[in-house]
Amino acid sequence: MKKKNPSWKVLLATFSILLTVLVWQRGLQESFDRPSVSPKLVLNQREMALLAEPSLPRALRPLLVGEDPKLELKKTLTDLDINQLDARERLLLASIEESDTERRSLLNENFPEPSLEKVRVNLLESLQNQENPNDLLGNLEVVKADPLLYRLSCLSIGGVPESCYEVSASRQMALRLTLSQLLPLLAILFGIFLLIWQGWIFIRKTSLPWPELYSLPLSTIDLVLLVAGGFVVLGELFTPLIALPLSESFTREVASPLKESLKVLIGYIAMTVPPLLILRQQVKSLNLEVVEGGWIQWGFGTFRKSFLEALKGWLMVMPLVLLVSWLTTFFLGDPGGSNPLLEMVLSSRNFWALSVLFVTTVFMAPFFEELIFRGVLLPVLFNKQGKILAIVVSALIFALAHLSVGEMPPLFVLGMGLAILRLTSGRLLPCVLMHSLWNGVTFANLLILSG
Repeated sequence: MKKKNPSWKVLLATFSILLTVLVWQRGLQESFDRPSVSPKLVLNQREMALLAEPSLPRALRPLLVGEDPKLELKKTLTDLDINQLDARERLLLASIEESDTERRSLLNENFPEPSLEKVRVNLLESLQNQENPNDLLGNLEVVKADPLLYRLSCLSIGGVPESCYEVSASRQMALRLTLSQLLPLLAILFGIFLLIWQGWIFIRKTSLPWPELYSLPLSTIDLVLLVAGGFVVLGELFTPLIALPLSESFTREVASPLKESLKVLIGYIAMTVPPLLILRQQVKSLNLEVVEGGWIQWGFGTFRKSFLEALKGWLMVMPLVLLVSWLTTFFLGDPGGSNPLLEMVLSSRNFWALSVLFVTTVFMAPFFEELIFRGVLLPVLFNKQGKILAIVVSALIFALAHLSVGEMPPLFVLGMGLAILRLTSGRLLPCVLMHSLWNGVTFANLLILSG
């Protein structure tokens, strides 16, 4: 006979669902107002392409930098709102711009940074003194630490291409550009091959049966209290009210940007406490018997096998996630709402700040989120609703929980991939490793494209 949930539990679960709907609705709506990192990533990639072009083999140039990287950079800069361009970006655009009138309009305001102001003055003077550029080239030494700006402004003033070209910087950027484009391309091709191969196995019905899946004997009300009540209401809504003042106090003597990274870490740790305490209390009240491998089926003793399964799953899901992401942008445009952590990684140059963000995104987030979504939620749904609904619903909740309209479709596909990996492997560790690998590769790509 089914154990009936007390009325207080039902009321609390109902209240949690209502609050969760409000939190998610507000969070998704606010995501439209958050900036997207996509324009910055595209701009950085265009700059890298132009700087790397001289050091790339001619055969690879069309593949890695396109036919005319200078034109692509100009188009990217002109597509942005002119008021959003900073002083450096104005100088880049002015150096590329062929029209003297357009150049003057870009350089008509003084720049606060002395080195950039000096370049601005030299570019303006070059418009009036085009016969003797050598008098102005020496003044560009102040921006030699910025190889692309130095090169473009040097060429714009009339310098000899060989004297405007820094070999070591170009070679370094060529390596970074190759890593950011060629390796992902190879991974996508291999992932497509694996998808086709897996589809062939499925059609021929030669795939192995799925292993036994243990699920905690939790009711639907228990799941609502864990996910809606613990993860969303307490974790995302109320915990920050306590965690923010505490993190501010704890990091008062710490300088930025490490301070911001530590606040993210502390906030994330605090957010995990309520759902973990609720889960602990729920498990404690069940008086579970001991089963081989544990009810969560971590599978810690199979690390090598789990890693290979995670790598295979990552390769297979990557083409699908990127396709859905591209389709979303193609049909809906860039809706903005990127995770603020992406901007922090993209703009930070501090080793310790990046290290803290790395630990948070690559270790803590995958471990906690997989425990909740694929360790508890998915198996219970599988037991109650069947595999199709379990995969779809768990992936949808996983995507919604990230509170970003623009990232929802690709996160939904990623969530489905993680759910299928959980069911086909019979262990949770492959999901944690695949999630960690996904976040780690994203983190590394942001570092490569960071400047």
